Amino acid sequence: MRYAICFTPAAGDALSHVAANWLGRNVFSGEMVEPTSIRGLSIHEIAFHTAVPRRYGFHGVLKAPFRLAPDVSEAQLLRDMMRFCGTLAPFHIRQLEVARMGGFYSLAPSLPCEHVHYLASAVVQEFDRFRSPLSEADIERSDPDGLSAAQFANLYRWGSPYVMDEFRFHMPLTGPVNHVDMPRIELALRNVFEPVLADPIRVSSVALMVEEGNGGPFRVHSLHPMGKVSARKERVAVAV
Repeated sequence: MRYAICFTPAAGDALSHVAANWLGRNVFSGEMVEPTSIRGLSIHEIAFHTAVPRRYGFHGVLKAPFRLAPDVSEAQLLRDMMRFCGTLAPFHIRQLEVARMGGFYSLAPSLPCEHVHYLASAVVQEFDRFRSPLSEADIERSDPDGLSAAQFANLYRWGSPYVMDEFRFHMPLTGPVNHVDMPRIELALRNVFEPVLADPIRVSSVALMVEEGNGGPFRVHSLHPMGKVSARKERVAVAV
């Protein structure tokens, strides 16, 4: 079993609903969702292009999947997450947009967001002690030959290449898409998601996600509100 620390909007958020319909699975309940008919794409095409992100559910990773170290427990992890999140101030990501990242598509901030970058770096450092060291097989699966020197150093130090200065917050929507299909996929994604991306995205909790079985899908285990209880309803900062 593996855990991951991520951001995902609340279950009742409009963005969560649209993302579950697109991916075909609800990341909170783990239940499959009947895909919505989308002009220009068949149901089979949607299922094919969403197969990879469907397993992980709608999320933006802060700390990549890890197995618990032998000297810690899930209960300790939960207690530390509750304590840690109480020290954080909620904030907004001003706007997410459909973005092409290499060969796949994600939602990503339209402008750099220092708040989310700081949050990810803090999470990686704070919870590193809960991570079991990578095995040689884990390292090989990370394709170390294709990493930069900084990414390679991150892999050995933090268990993931894409942290600290190499981190870019994104919420995956597809697996790899070939160049021929990109125009249709991108148009469909914009039509589906842009209606719920006009407003800033509120980041007021951190999700602990858990892998069901060995290699199974991920679902939200628990949401941990940010900020002191008395301050959670106060005005949140807006990222610029």
